[in-house]
Amino acid sequence: MPSTVAEKHKIPVKQFLPLLGVTCAAFIFNTSEFMPIGLLTDIAADFHMTEAGAGRVISVYAWVVMALSLPLMLLVCRMEMKRLMLATVAVFSTCQMLSAVSTGFAGLMAARIGVACAHAVFWSIAAPMAVRLAAEEFRSKALGMIVAGTSIAMILGLPFGRMIGLAVGWRATFAGVGAFGFAVMAYLMFVTPRLSGGQSFSVKRLPELFKTPALAGIFALTLTTAGAYYTAYSYIEPFLLQTARLPDGTVTAVLSAFGASGLIGSKLFSKYYDKAPRLFLKSTVFAIAAALLSLYPASAGLPLIVLLFVLWGTAATAFNAACQARIIQETDESASAVAMSIFSGIFNMGIAAGTMFGGAVCTHYALSRVGFAGALVILPAVAFMIFADGKRKRALQPQA
Repeated sequence: MPSTVAEKHKIPVKQFLPLLGVTCAAFIFNTSEFMPIGLLTDIAADFHMTEAGAGRVISVYAWVVMALSLPLMLLVCRMEMKRLMLATVAVFSTCQMLSAVSTGFAGLMAARIGVACAHAVFWSIAAPMAVRLAAEEFRSKALGMIVAGTSIAMILGLPFGRMIGLAVGWRATFAGVGAFGFAVMAYLMFVTPRLSGGQSFSVKRLPELFKTPALAGIFALTLTTAGAYYTAYSYIEPFLLQTARLPDGTVTAVLSAFGASGLIGSKLFSKYYDKAPRLFLKSTVFAIAAALLSLYPASAGLPLIVLLFVLWGTAATAFNAACQARIIQETDESASAVAMSIFSGIFNMGIAAGTMFGGAVCTHYALSRVGFAGALVILPAVAFMIFADGKRKRALQPQA
């Protein structure tokens, strides 16, 4: 009897195999998005640029994802899903290879824009595809696999990519991800069943998503917090090398600790969010603000840096999860995917704006001050949450 019960809770092999392929795709897409952060110093040196100049490869990527996530999803939502996924991974892998062989920074930028277009489509279809590949009783597990792919990318993908870059050059890292992408595409081609396209979403329905004040508030909070976060995080590799004066190997280890702390954030979200959603979300914003404010003082010693990065990575993952949970709560099932696409676009707008602002701070002020600059950006979000919380408490007080 116990073995029979256990078997009922396992995803059937026929469903698990294509889900594994989508999970691997999630891993490489998430790894690729943040690879330039861990290789920024080498990319800048190769093209004889400053880190701030090379940081455009991050900001432009984010702007493209921001601008195209919703339009591309509306454009291709009726396409047969397997074919769309294969085409998306093919474009992604080809552009990774073009990045690796680029002879100038303009060529690298063009290739990264192609990757960004594939990124915009992939994250619009990955979760819906996972749900459709699995039977109803296994859908939550299917979505969990996709989340696992993104988490593992933060823990292993970026640091491992940086290790390859340090050993044989940043181009080899891009080429390796491209080769892995083609392998994933071939795997998906053989194990994934045909899936009909979904229903179209009318552009006329978009204003409905902004009628709920809570949803509009989450979008604004996302823009501010993501902008603050990436003001510092986009330049964290040169910060650790030049300001904290850590060796290359130690920088990779610290970035790994940062990624691994995301698992702590996920665990805390699962355990505490439902008990006090408002308090949980507010705590994550305050923790991110505290981490940014403490970044430069913590650079005085390795133990302080590691502790700070654990706090920062934990809070960032928990914030992201809490925002997505709130969006799902505030939208109906037919609109949740579009709302998540808008969330992704706004988050990437924050990445781009934060990277540009951080680059300006590095160029015109000092690399060591990017943490303080990020704290300045997140200050309105902190003030808003304090004000909103105080207003809510006054509203709950009995009238005299």
